[in-house]
Amino acid sequence: MPLVCLGLSHRTAPVEVREHHTFPSSTMTETLVALRDYEAVNEAAMLSTCGRLEIYAQLSDYEAGIAQLKRFVGSFRHAEVPYDIESYMYTRLGDDAIEHLFRVATGLDSMLIGEAEILGQVKDAYVQAQRARSAGKTLHKLFREAINAGKVARSQTGIGDESVSIATAAIRMAAQHVGPLRGKSVLVVGAGKMGATAAKRLKLEGAKISILNRSQRRAEEVVSSLGTGNAGDLPRLVEFLVDADVVITSTGATHFLLGPEDVANAMAVRPERPLFIVDIAVPRDVDPEVRALAGVELADIDKLSEAIDGTLAQRRAAIPAVEEIVAEYVARFRAWYRFRNATPLIASLTQKAEAIREAELERLFARCPDLTERERMLVTGMSMTIISKLLHGAIVKIRDKATADGGGILEHARLLEELFELQAGITSK
Repeated sequence: MPLVCLGLSHRTAPVEVREHHTFPSSTMTETLVALRDYEAVNEAAMLSTCGRLEIYAQLSDYEAGIAQLKRFVGSFRHAEVPYDIESYMYTRLGDDAIEHLFRVATGLDSMLIGEAEILGQVKDAYVQAQRARSAGKTLHKLFREAINAGKVARSQTGIGDESVSIATAAIRMAAQHVGPLRGKSVLVVGAGKMGATAAKRLKLEGAKISILNRSQRRAEEVVSSLGTGNAGDLPRLVEFLVDADVVITSTGATHFLLGPEDVANAMAVRPERPLFIVDIAVPRDVDPEVRALAGVELADIDKLSEAIDGTLAQRRAAIPAVEEIVAEYVARFRAWYRFRNATPLIASLTQKAEAIREAELERLFARCPDLTERERMLVTGMSMTIISKLLHGAIVKIRDKATADGGGILEHARLLEELFELQAGITSK
């Protein structure tokens, strides 16, 4: 059964494409249940972030399964789009899919190399798959190992140094455009994890902070935790925009919160003051047509990564060490993944031998009722030793063959099934 990764990311698709193919966390269980119902999909997990949408799946049939996954991505909960989605997608099979997830979890494939958020997002994807019961033995093992690899990479290398996340990168970019943020008015739109992280960093920068959120109560909680700032709800967005030097927006909205008319109305009140907006939401919060307004600069998440990623020298220096960790974890998982084909065969062979041993012992003891308890124990022990020694060499060779060539073991397995009349359930899928 092939293991695959089907997806699109910041490396293959611009933000205007990625935003059409996001799956909110609140609907992920529903999404995975729907995905699991596809005939060729045995297991599935989905990683949906601002930089990528990836489905990891164990398929019963490669061709049919890939076609079903592509159909799912192109149609589920999305309206028609004016482009060929397949031109932005990639498919990774087997070892490539395994290595890719480990690279993602360790931060090697992130928009900002080594970003802190990605490991938590991989964990969330795993938890969601568990909740939806769409992850079986293979994906449980794969995601647990990927998470462990990510933890090791962050603790043993400098891949997470320089304290740059998407939120802090947005602040750094803003400072590059408007100068030091101390005393500047910064409006944070969205009080989720990203917005709260940005607000904490802005406090350290000495900025005047305002936070807007769909739920004003949540905005007030963040302000309270900071001990400074103003809070409001989204209907007051234009009102707060009038006083802002910088806007950092990151909400879960599925539509534009700020359009050209809204920003133009705010700018009309403050025509001499420029406005810099960093939109780190996917889907985007700000209509890109805002860029045409005088005095307004707008950067989306793709522009952000282009501007910041090249400055992460310490993280780049850690890449060789992280790649060694990835290689180690990939090799270990690959050995387990290939050996799993042999597990039913070994179990069936052992059970068959044990059943014969027990049946023959029972017949012997029935014929020799005068055997003492010690004699019975000696005979039983001898029978167990014979079985163990007889099977040991075969089991070692089966294990070695499966580890070296996961597919090649299938031919040997079918022969053993026939010779020993086993019920191992070996298939070529």
